[in-house]
Amino acid sequence: MSLLRFKPRVLWLSADAAAISAQLQGAELAAAQATPLRDDISTDEITPLPVMVHFDAQLGRYLYTGFSVGGVKPITRDAVREGGFEVVVAGKRYGKGSSREHSVVAERAAGVRLVIAESFERIYRQNADNVGLFTSTDLSLAARIKAGEAIDLEDLLAGRDALAAAVLRAGGLLRFGQAMRVMDRLPPATAAPRTLFQKIVNRHTLATNVTPAQLTPGVGGFVRADWRFIHEYYTGMCAHLLDDALGSGYALRDTASILSFEDHLSYVHRSPVHLAQDLVGGVRRLSTAHRVFVQRHGLKDHGYLQALEAGDAGNQGSEGISHALMTERYALPGQLVVGTDSHTPHAGALGCVAFGVGTTDMANAFVSGAVRITLPEVLRVDIQGPLPLGVSAKDVVLHLLALPAIRAGAGVGRVFEFVGTAVRDMSIDERATLTNMTAELGGFTGIVAPDEKTLAFLRERRGVDFRLEPWMCSDAGAPYFDTLHVDARVLSPMVARPGDPGHGVALHTLTERARIDIAYGGSCTAGKQDDFDQYHAVLAWAAARGLRAAPGVKLYLQYGTQAVRDYCAARGYLPAFESVGAEMLQPACGACANCGPGSSEHAGQVTVSAINRNFPGRSGPGQVWLASPATVAASAIAGRLCSFDELRLNSERAELADNQGR
Repeated sequence: MSLLRFKPRVLWLSADAAAISAQLQGAELAAAQATPLRDDISTDEITPLPVMVHFDAQLGRYLYTGFSVGGVKPITRDAVREGGFEVVVAGKRYGKGSSREHSVVAERAAGVRLVIAESFERIYRQNADNVGLFTSTDLSLAARIKAGEAIDLEDLLAGRDALAAAVLRAGGLLRFGQAMRVMDRLPPATAAPRTLFQKIVNRHTLATNVTPAQLTPGVGGFVRADWRFIHEYYTGMCAHLLDDALGSGYALRDTASILSFEDHLSYVHRSPVHLAQDLVGGVRRLSTAHRVFVQRHGLKDHGYLQALEAGDAGNQGSEGISHALMTERYALPGQLVVGTDSHTPHAGALGCVAFGVGTTDMANAFVSGAVRITLPEVLRVDIQGPLPLGVSAKDVVLHLLALPAIRAGAGVGRVFEFVGTAVRDMSIDERATLTNMTAELGGFTGIVAPDEKTLAFLRERRGVDFRLEPWMCSDAGAPYFDTLHVDARVLSPMVARPGDPGHGVALHTLTERARIDIAYGGSCTAGKQDDFDQYHAVLAWAAARGLRAAPGVKLYLQYGTQAVRDYCAARGYLPAFESVGAEMLQPACGACANCGPGSSEHAGQVTVSAINRNFPGRSGPGQVWLASPATVAASAIAGRLCSFDELRLNSERAELADNQGR
């Protein structure tokens, strides 16, 4: 028996700001005094964007400084570390959102050794394992620890798969990985019916001395990735972790399959939060660490269109957003792709397995070639069409996010396999919106079986003549956790209320329409060619009638990649965009990551945005409504939340009234 002792100070992350403040001032609360606990605590709140200019022990000073309750942020810098809290307790879906490993590193650096929650997001919990931070869904542990009881290690590992338990016993993944022997790929299983996801994983499963020959749901193992990629927010931390664990003499395995990107911070010189908080210097340190690592190991890098040097305020974007470029240039059906971003599933639209991992996972994968995975179950989402005119994939996802089953966590940690006539009718860009936003659905990844549209995309966008193989589909009788049925015919334009992507509501049911200050179209989710087709359809209609963005509304359109920018120019879209007053921005993550124009500057501003998530503080201090590209464009013209159909109808009514008044 191995017993662990924790300080009896427990920080209950309550839904009551006063309860939080009382604990930070020294009060000891019982569970009944702290409930209800806050649900849906995102990594944006655990370590808000300004904190991410750090990638070492300094992170511990800023733990939970983005945590919000009723519009109040009760946790200040150094509060958790100085409070001596070793145990934190929260509600459901703890650690949702971004894959940033900064969150678990900050918790460890602040002295937290155990996080207890009703449920966890998949990437967060795996990140915690990898740095040796214990997590548990057994809320009774808190009372035992407060009573001074030593906790058996096995109680902390209860319910975890064998690999997760082994990693935690070793003190983290890099320590564990040094003792692990990686062999070759195992032959794929062929007996029982399988999903496409299972087939791809089976074909990439590695033989090791510590994992089973074949993975089954809930069992951990390792896979070989066809592509591994990292971006500048994580490269410095990755280098720090590797140097700390292995010294300076290590080498990366198969560097030809490693890609690096600077895609988040190229507009930092125009980012309200970075300028207001004097973070530009920290960003330059991140860029320097990224470039040193890339040069040291000879990696393929997709960087800024113009280098951001000291004193240079003229940088204009990046080559493209990492996961968008993976889809445009690299990923292929049947492959396995991992990246340090929660929206890595974007490439699943091509029929590959693509999922996000944390920095320690990637560091271990860089040197060992092995990517840790706990095999998830597959949730089948059957969307039968056709979609009504004016309804897009973004509306479908916002509808899914609002479903009670998804809100209750049915998708957490699972694979979303999108099927049905509506999906078959979608372009690859639209399918990528579905797979991209499995991150918001709580999923491990999303996937769509490749078909003729996939082949056309590869041929037309990339000049690749790909041949589908018979195995590249799910088998009849394949095992699924469940099937969600969606009747696409009854869907209409959706929006998500500020605070969470799951706050979805059909736009036509809103009797009061929020007036907006900012309309933002861009990001990986909404910066693709098909998204710009939607922006243009609305804005060309408006331009033809002499309309512009409403007074007081700033409209930003930001390309996802250079190829999208060139597509818009070739299609003649730019005159319409310019005519309505849109500011065009070069490729970058931009306002989606609170890293550029389009982010709000104060709490009173309201934004309608086509990005994928609207957690508190995600895109500035203001309120963010999520919507489809068409709704964002229409709302910019109307000055309030408005669909394209409503915009046209209101225009026709105004014209009729004007004619009758003459």
